[in-house]
Amino acid sequence: MLRLQGEMIRGGTSKCWIFDRRDVVASGVDADTLLLAAYNAADPRQIDGVGGASSTTSKAAIVQASPEPDIDVEYAFAQVGIGDEHVEWTSNCGNCATAVALYAVHNGLVEITSDSTTVRMLNVNTGARLSGTIPTPAGAAPDEGAAAVPGTAALGVPVLLGFEDPAGTTTGRALPTGRALDTLAGPTGPVEASLVDAGAPAALFEAKAFGLDGTESPAEFSTAVPALTVLRRRAALAMGLAEESDPVGHAVPKVGVVAGPAPYRTTHGTLVAQDEYDLAVRMVSMHAPHPAIGLTSAVALATAAAIPGTLAHRLARQTADGTLRLGTPAGVITAQAVPAADGTSPTVLLHRAARRIARAELLVPVLEGRHA
Repeated sequence: MLRLQGEMIRGGTSKCWIFDRRDVVASGVDADTLLLAAYNAADPRQIDGVGGASSTTSKAAIVQASPEPDIDVEYAFAQVGIGDEHVEWTSNCGNCATAVALYAVHNGLVEITSDSTTVRMLNVNTGARLSGTIPTPAGAAPDEGAAAVPGTAALGVPVLLGFEDPAGTTTGRALPTGRALDTLAGPTGPVEASLVDAGAPAALFEAKAFGLDGTESPAEFSTAVPALTVLRRRAALAMGLAEESDPVGHAVPKVGVVAGPAPYRTTHGTLVAQDEYDLAVRMVSMHAPHPAIGLTSAVALATAAAIPGTLAHRLARQTADGTLRLGTPAGVITAQAVPAADGTSPTVLLHRAARRIARAELLVPVLEGRHA
């Protein structure tokens, strides 16, 4: 039995266990084995571990102080399998980055020098650079806050999360195929797609291609998940994210549908009027409908909506200041693209909230012979 220190933090609409890389290395066990055992990933209920049995609650980040002068914290993001003994290390998670920023100010990974503190982060999975700005009144790291985000009624510390120069993080190009519109072979025939790499690689399809209007509840949207799962694989091959001989992945690219705005009700029953948002979106998270939208997906949508010819640009209501209001099942989430002075792609800003839930010593039942 191994003992591992960890901290659980809610970032946005996800829960993320955060571990110090020094503790992971000191365990003598490779990170995959350690997380699979700690989360009880083999059980779809994750009943004997710290996983929450959903894609938004089966996440981890392994952090360390960065030796780079312009980076404070480096973190590896892990999406831990649910009923599947596999850890995905190929993507990033904006909600977990929000949690990492709060973790950093509480654990001395960044110096607090004023009433607000910006944590400069590097996601080592993708090379993405992010910033998280947190209020630190009187030079103190906050435990509580009054900020809210769609998808949960819980309040938390406000975090302004920035994705810096997000275009082409994984593939080197905002449009990995060089085209704003591609055609992929779906299970019932060809389907138009916009393949975008910003924040995370994403494959976007028009909702009507699946008989949807983009305002569906997660349960209604689930009917499209099998077809989108097939199309994710096709998109991964087209974007150069996988080879034919590679095993099928379920984290990259992100995949979902978009549509023009129309009235709908959130999962909590709140009516959202057509003029309250600019683009309807329903995303898949691993094997199931996302209850809101992953932040890296929101960055991909904001980038795609600014590129003429993409499905997102075709369907979205265009705004003058770079904001894009996304109608998700949980409510409206706003992303803002801020032009960069050096000619790089715009920084995308999102308002999030985070709260520390627990600091704990995990008792991890790692099998003998599984050490690094």
